[in-house]
This record gives sequence, C-alpha cells and structure tokens, in this order.
Amino acid sequence: MKKSLLITSLLLISLCLQAQKDTLDVLNNIANKSFISENTSSNISIYPVPVRYNTFSIKTEREMKLVKVTNMIGQDIFRAQYKTPQSFTKVLLENPKRGMYLVTIAFTDGSRIVKKIMIESPD
Repeated sequence: MKKSLLITSLLLISLCLQAQKDTLDVLNNIANKSFISENTSSNISIYPVPVRYNTFSIKTEREMKLVKVTNMIGQDIFRAQYKTPQSFTKVLLENPKRGMYLVTIAFTDGSRIVKKIMIESPD
C-alpha cells in the first residue's frame, strides 16, 4: 500500500514538473518571437481623398504585391494581385456605395498596411 502510494506521488510530481516545463517553454517561445512593428506613416499616398468618381491611386516607396478594398462588413469589392510588384497603382471600383472602406496593401517583404478611405458620391 505504501509502495503504491509512493509511486503514485512520484508520478504526480513528475507530471506537474513536466507541465511547468511545457508552460515555461511556451512562454519563452512567445517572448523570443520578434513582432514586426510597422511604421504606418511609411510614405503611402492614397489620393484623392475623399474618393469620388469610382477611382483612386496608391503610391508607395515599397513594392506592393496585393491591393484589396473591403467594405465595413468584410466583403471584398476590389482585389488585385500583381505578378510583377508595383509601387504605383490605380484602383477602379465598380459602382461603390458611399461610405467607409478599408484598403489593405501587402508588400513583397511580407508586411501589410490597412488604410481607411471614404467614398463619396460625385455630386
């Protein structure tokens, strides 16, 4: 009886130590990851603002590989993926409704930036 109690106690202690080691390993991995901090003011021009006449331009110093325009409920209204990276592009939207939209720009270095634009009627 005492022998089985001793074995059970040792087993529980080893499981607790292993769980603590796993927790420490996870925390160390999270702490060692380098998170990319993006400079949102990194010379990206979207013009004209507010957008009228269903078109706007994007100019940046870095090379873009993807441009996506999404409405506020998450629907893509425009998406362009470039085989040859671009530093300038003109976006032509098909009959967008007046409102706020998100422009997601993905760069060749793997970073992304999301900008808000306002689309108004061309009155």
